[in-house]
Amino acid sequence: MSRDRADEAAADSDRHVATYVYGIVPADVEPEQEATGIGDPPGKVDVVRYDEIGALVSEIPDRPLGTPADLTAHAKLLDGSAAVVPVLPLRFGAVMTDPGSVETELLQTHHDEFRAALEELEGRAQYVVKGRYAEKEILGEVLAENGEAARLRERIRDTPQDAARDARMELGEIIYRAVENKRAADTRRTIDALEPLRPVVNERQPTHDQDAVHIAVLVEVSRQGELEEAVSALADEWDGRVDLHLLGPMAAYDFVMKREPEG
Repeated sequence: MSRDRADEAAADSDRHVATYVYGIVPADVEPEQEATGIGDPPGKVDVVRYDEIGALVSEIPDRPLGTPADLTAHAKLLDGSAAVVPVLPLRFGAVMTDPGSVETELLQTHHDEFRAALEELEGRAQYVVKGRYAEKEILGEVLAENGEAARLRERIRDTPQDAARDARMELGEIIYRAVENKRAADTRRTIDALEPLRPVVNERQPTHDQDAVHIAVLVEVSRQGELEEAVSALADEWDGRVDLHLLGPMAAYDFVMKREPEG
């Protein structure tokens, strides 16, 4: 063997790969031909099967994960799949040594648990309803409804910043509590508006002080049109007050136990 061939063979032996696991699906699922996963170039998606369940997987280089492209590829595959089949998503970064370990250590070991979870998800997907208050509008509401806040606002209007520090802090606390109360009421209003769809609801923590509503709902995919109409009606009701958005369908991240492979 020439030195170049020997070097090439050594490089190939050092080029380790691993099996990345995206989520659990029914065993009869076949990935789309164009489906791709993590990697550069993107890895081809396959299904490892055991009895009635399978795992969406792809081969990846054995390297650290976590780039924005990795995260996007993980979510894109799961969310695209969830629109057509039940998917039990795994946490980002679920890597196993090879397809054999996926079958024996993940699918075989947790078969009954995963099958039951997939049955619960059959025909349903997760959607997220998120809204943020318009700052000027919500502040106006608080000042109109809270006399103490209005008086503090007038007191500090023409007062030097240092001299009015305590009053500013007090006003800020009043506004914060008032927005919290409005968020609770508007979240309840949103959940009530979606009640005809009989969703399973998970109330998420706000990600911003001006969040008006942030909930995940598990809804039948066949009723997506009704969900869109309900959210659109709320958006019209809150026009100029809340910027409301509907995201999905996506994998049921908020409603399933996202087990990491063991070993």
